[in-house]
Amino acid sequence: MGAHILAIKDMAGLLKPYAAYTLITELKKVVDIPIHLHLHTHDTSGMQSATYLKAIEAGVNVVDVAIDSMSGLTSQPNFNSLVASLKGLERENPIKLRRLTEFSNYWEDVRDWYYPFESGLKSGTAQLYEHEIPGGQYSNLRPQARGLGIEDKFNTIKTNYRAANQLMGDVVKVTPSSKVVATWRCL
Repeated sequence: MGAHILAIKDMAGLLKPYAAYTLITELKKVVDIPIHLHLHTHDTSGMQSATYLKAIEAGVNVVDVAIDSMSGLTSQPNFNSLVASLKGLERENPIKLRRLTEFSNYWEDVRDWYYPFESGLKSGTAQLYEHEIPGGQYSNLRPQARGLGIEDKFNTIKTNYRAANQLMGDVVKVTPSSKVVATWRCL
């Protein structure tokens, strides 16, 4: 059909490791263009590095990552750790970990300035599989709740997010639909 690349976008980080392996393996059987696992997957659950490793094992061509000081939670999986985990393996990317660490140190300092706008998550959470809030939306929704003076009701907001999503037919949560769904749910 004229496509040059296939991107798989998992904005909430719902794709689990063995499902990624199966998905990539089966796609590779029927698609001969590069598969870019644009698992722009946000690592909200804390398991997306494992998902990447299984996708890489299955032959995915590209994964989306974030430098370690900016990774995890509602961001992408950890670039530095992925580089380290593939060292010495067939799919190794010979990037110098020391250089990545230098970049990471810089961005760690910069990140302090943006902390007030972060999601408030302190660790990965499997609760993601209940509410299915995309990482970017999650990190926007909490400050929105704070701005409305209802941050103390954030657990209720997450529950309502799920209920509204089901009511609307399990909307595909990729921008801009994720923004619309969240805004409707807060009202």
